[in-house]
Amino acid sequence: MAALKYAGLEDTDSEEELPPGWEERTTKDGWVYYANHLEEKTQWEHPKSGKRKRVAGDLPYGWEQETDENGQVYFVDHINKRTTYLDPRLAFTVEDNPVKPTTRQKYDGNSTAMEILQGRDLSGKVAIITGANSGIGFETAKSLALHGACVILACRSPARGEAAVQRILEEWHKAKVEAMTLDLASLQSVQHFAEAFKSKNLPLHMLICNAAVFGVPWSLTEDGLESTFQVNHLGHFYLVQLLEDVLRQSSPARVVVVSSESHRFTEIKDSSGKLDFSLLSPSKKEYWAMLAYNRSKLCNILFSNELNRRLSPHGVTSNSLHPGNMMYSSIHRSWWLYTLLFTLARPFTKSM
Repeated sequence: MAALKYAGLEDTDSEEELPPGWEERTTKDGWVYYANHLEEKTQWEHPKSGKRKRVAGDLPYGWEQETDENGQVYFVDHINKRTTYLDPRLAFTVEDNPVKPTTRQKYDGNSTAMEILQGRDLSGKVAIITGANSGIGFETAKSLALHGACVILACRSPARGEAAVQRILEEWHKAKVEAMTLDLASLQSVQHFAEAFKSKNLPLHMLICNAAVFGVPWSLTEDGLESTFQVNHLGHFYLVQLLEDVLRQSSPARVVVVSSESHRFTEIKDSSGKLDFSLLSPSKKEYWAMLAYNRSKLCNILFSNELNRRLSPHGVTSNSLHPGNMMYSSIHRSWWLYTLLFTLARPFTKSM
């Protein structure tokens, strides 16, 4: 009991009763979290029972959910003309505790980012995520930020980047998130981004190369290269090179390259088995959008493997990953047929 008292978890009559200084709150999408006003920290698990919950059902009739100037969710009772930060649905919560294996934790296609990061404190860690204003990038940025990491959202559009930052701050107003401009279709933009980041004198523990284009018409970047190849691979390749010294100085650090299972359905060698550079940045006549995407994803994997071989002795690991087949993100927006296919597959694939 002395240990519980020292931690602020004195014994009370009920397992569900909160210790002094704690408050129960909800996020905008219904997850319950707990605020410790004495230590100014938040956590997903109940401080006594260790259970995770989410509210069940819709708001009662006459109630509306709003967000204040600090990003905190509050509730308006229009019938009784009052406001409160206490979700009226908290009396009807449901537990959200996945059964943990008795041996080591295992993850599968149903695992969420919050489950993967459960119990991890990322305070003091710095992460850069490219293409973080939507889709996989945004969910990654939000999950890392809600666990204490300082997250840089590297986005082509400053407006969309700032909007993504505000969405995260609505979840937790103390989240350390910032948007910075990065256009992977411009090697000069990549260089400017790296210089701007280095000027902050921050460490870099996680560099997540996530941004990509898919199924886009043939076009050349300002550097004279086919856009799919440059955005999906070469821009990230250059970014890692420019930030390699910061990664080394921040070790242990890691690079994560988001690739795709579709890398298996292409080749970048000629008939004699040598690397064919014309396949990497093809002319308009030789261009096929799907093949260009597949080749860029193959380049991602080859690059990640070689990067890990070179940098892992210095405390920097690199891994590539396949996020899931036909996940419904904004990547399919370039052609209506792709949007239709992704929409049809949506009920059977992993959600954001």
